Amino acid sequence: MDELPLDQVRTLLAVVDEGTFDAAAAALHVTPSAVSQRVKALEQRTGRVLLMRTKPVRPTASGAVVVRYARQLARLERDAREELGIDDGQGPARLPIAVNADSLATWFLPVLTRVGQDPPVCFELHREDEAHTTALLREGQVMAAVTSSPEPVAGCTVRRLGLFRYLPVAGPALRARHPDGATLETLVRAAPVIVFDRRDDLQDAFVRSLAGGAAQASRVRHQVPTSEGFLYAVAAGLGWGLVPEVQARPLLERGELVPLAGGRPLDVPLFWQQWKLDSPALAAVAREVARAAAEALRPPADVP
Repeated sequence: MDELPLDQVRTLLAVVDEGTFDAAAAALHVTPSAVSQRVKALEQRTGRVLLMRTKPVRPTASGAVVVRYARQLARLERDAREELGIDDGQGPARLPIAVNADSLATWFLPVLTRVGQDPPVCFELHREDEAHTTALLREGQVMAAVTSSPEPVAGCTVRRLGLFRYLPVAGPALRARHPDGATLETLVRAAPVIVFDRRDDLQDAFVRSLAGGAAQASRVRHQVPTSEGFLYAVAAGLGWGLVPEVQARPLLERGELVPLAGGRPLDVPLFWQQWKLDSPALAAVAREVARAAAEALRPPADVP
């Protein structure tokens, strides 16, 4: 395969970002016909269909590879301009990062305050479950991610951060309704459970760690899609759930939460994945993430 022409690569990125060929044409100051021709030429050159012609358009798996490449090229060009003191007129650089909700609510946000702002950087945080943040990396939507996956996405490096500890807890009201609330039987069959969303497997994984096999938490499950709301729902007695240790400890000490399953914790390994780019802004964020994780998370010595 010959080299990928930059104008075609940038055009594909514009179509994906803008959602339609017409909008991409307006953003690039060319005709819709020119946009269509460039995308078709790129597809012919790669021998693959790169876009699904939906509304909005979506990249195919092959298209996502080219989109990620285009974003990396744009980042490298931006960094080079900054080092040369050339103002590209586009304003502060954007740094998209995927982070799970519990990290956002506990240890991650202070990281951003430690990153220098000369030149200024605009952080663009994408909230996603730690088991799914790598999908955003793979699609090129973010440059870095806090993830539970130790397998590096193509074109990315991976670094261990540590263990994020969760505690199984419930509110006193729920415990009162289930006197044997510390038993596995209640966790699996009787007590309602709080989950973040339909993809949240954390509570089920905890039950499996106790019972083995394909055991699951109760089918009575309430979806609460924020870390703070999740904690409130558990404390209020709506259902039991796994709460970050740093959030649970103060409420346990005040009696606003009670431990379940003997207080046995569940440790989730976290990793930092980022593009393999020599980007000063990205490197600065990576350093601060590693430092903050060393302070907030449990040591990664036991992470496989």
